[in-house]
Amino acid sequence: MSAATTPSDAHRPAPDVPTADVRGPFARLYRRELTDYPPTARRMVYLAIVVVTTVVLYYMLYIQYAVATSIITHFGMTYRYFIWVSVIGNAVGAFASLVAGLADRWGRANLVVYGLLVAALLVFFGLPHAANKTTYLALFALVSFIEGIVLVATPALIRDFSPQLGRATAMGYWTMGPVIGSLVVTVVTSNTLSTATWQDELRYSAIAGFVVFVVAIVALRELSPALRDQIMVTLRDRALVEARAKGLDTEALRRGEWRQMMRLDVLGSAFAIAVFLLLYYAAVGNFVVYFSTVFGYSEQRTNALANWYWGANAIALVLVGLLSDRLKVRKPFMIVGAAGSIAVTAVFATRATHLTTGYHTFAWLFVGIGVFSGIAYAPWMASFTETVEKHNPAATAAGLAVWGWTVRIVVAVSAAFIPVLVTSVTPLVEHGTEVKAASTQAAPALAIVDAHADLFAELDKYTPATTPAALSARAVKEVGAENLAVVQKAGPQLKLLKEYGATVQKASKDGPGEWRTWWWICVGGQVLFLPFVFVMAGRWSPRKARMDAEAHQLAVNRELSALAAAEE
Repeated sequence: MSAATTPSDAHRPAPDVPTADVRGPFARLYRRELTDYPPTARRMVYLAIVVVTTVVLYYMLYIQYAVATSIITHFGMTYRYFIWVSVIGNAVGAFASLVAGLADRWGRANLVVYGLLVAALLVFFGLPHAANKTTYLALFALVSFIEGIVLVATPALIRDFSPQLGRATAMGYWTMGPVIGSLVVTVVTSNTLSTATWQDELRYSAIAGFVVFVVAIVALRELSPALRDQIMVTLRDRALVEARAKGLDTEALRRGEWRQMMRLDVLGSAFAIAVFLLLYYAAVGNFVVYFSTVFGYSEQRTNALANWYWGANAIALVLVGLLSDRLKVRKPFMIVGAAGSIAVTAVFATRATHLTTGYHTFAWLFVGIGVFSGIAYAPWMASFTETVEKHNPAATAAGLAVWGWTVRIVVAVSAAFIPVLVTSVTPLVEHGTEVKAASTQAAPALAIVDAHADLFAELDKYTPATTPAALSARAVKEVGAENLAVVQKAGPQLKLLKEYGATVQKASKDGPGEWRTWWWICVGGQVLFLPFVFVMAGRWSPRKARMDAEAHQLAVNRELSALAAAEE
């Protein structure tokens, strides 16, 4: 673990450290800085609010993917257009992450609280009432902008309120935000979609956002810059951190923070986790489409299946965080988690072309992927913040902004790339359902047409009004007036089948193989994650990590003794 050190020029009097608590009746709604490190009970409350806020925000963001086919149908979107809604949203979110890093001095807690309010208003009043698909795209981009800001501000708050030797546990709870958000989406939709519209589903998520906003606006606080811009290894550092804060020049600490983040261990590890999570992004954005087009699952059934993934992932994130903090190491967990995830994802990829694969087989595979990816991710989040702290603890927001930008750019690129690689998706999403329905409705007519293929090929050259009398008489004689009426009644369905039937049939055949290629790309992203583990901060050996912690405590005790002697 890193020693609790700060740059030597940072111990000058700080003119902006708050020393008074003179506030108006409404100042509590925007003045949220704590000048003392909070006791454990209050700290746990703040951490819980941040985690629940993150859960609700991702619930509001991800709900559109759970009802994707309904939204596409409602607005008459092409599948490619819906993908670009996601691409543009993630691109906007990427640059919002950078804005959050720049705007950090406005208050991390304020960014979270008021960002949650704006997102809830957009999801409740905006998206369900969008006039057309262009308006929907613009509103979703605004929701994604808020998400990009909160993506940086919430883990920054988690880092502030969690010393390094409790960081993996705290980050395990934070990483449950997107995961539990996804789980809430699938649980709610799998139990309500039979009676609710897609607009209702969006409003349910927004109502949850309003409830959490009321709690957060009253209760959420954050550390003052002088407190948070230091490294805190254990809670026993509290007295030293508070003593240093009295003379800490936070502006000096912030100088050059963005330049300090342009390092391989920060940039490389941010890219590594982004590509490691390619399967996670696909699960959020494409599982409904994948299982509906390849295996014929309904939205409700797919969301129920995804519950296995999110549930297993959430449990693993917390348990491995506790174990990582107890052993005081991160890297071994990242390697084991990545290796296990690679193995199970590879098995999943091999099942993509087997239409006989059962629901419960997929469920167990998702449990495996969820567990192993959780084993890798919670320690990674802790290690990443510790890697940033190694360069400059005051640059936490800047480092997380780099991570947030990288993740969102990779999500945007991957979302744009899927329809290019999986070309079968577009015809299946846009015409698969209607072609299937037309095939059923027109089955008797198709049998008649197939039995007299040459005759109907001739009839297709004419309209009913221009058909030669001799050809009409031949048709009545060979097919019969009653059968001709059956074919004529099924005309719209036969026209649809003629226009899209062959394309949909080819897409149905090609789809599993194309998706398999994408799942193997996800495996490749997990493999790329492995080498970047070696450049991050932290020990491999629990014994050496324990020795570091003991040496750090001795150093803290010496510094506290020196401060006490200086005050006498």
